Amino acid sequence: MAEWLDSISTHWFWLSLGLILGAAEMVAPGFFLMWLGLAAIIVGILDYFLPITVAYQVAMFAILSVLTVFAGKKFLADNPIETDDPKLNDRGARLTGEIVTVVEAITDGQGRVKVGDTVWAARGTDAATGARVRVTGADGAVLLVESVTP
Repeated sequence: MAEWLDSISTHWFWLSLGLILGAAEMVAPGFFLMWLGLAAIIVGILDYFLPITVAYQVAMFAILSVLTVFAGKKFLADNPIETDDPKLNDRGARLTGEIVTVVEAITDGQGRVKVGDTVWAARGTDAATGARVRVTGADGAVLLVESVTP
């Protein structure tokens, strides 16, 4: 039964699979499917030039899939993606330097401050309600603050 599979042009299957996986990567990005697509395209190209049985093609695809995924992982580790805004998803870091208002007095180092229309937990030097303090950093969802001298 498998003899008929060996007689057809399976390279078109592998090339098509590679393109489909590449398109799937664009639709649902995860930086994983593109490496499987690359493995499928390599198998398709090798199948076009060399007489390879379907069993060897599948084994080659499995091996190349593992190799391309690890090569991609190494490539990303060696070439990290640079960003123009490294604090993009770090709200606490973005607030560093801002002057905010104390809405719940900071006593024993704990209190609450208002940032825009949001109230954050704060830790820092004692301050009365209504005082102005400067954000010096963040510890998770708690802003670290210090008194602003007039």
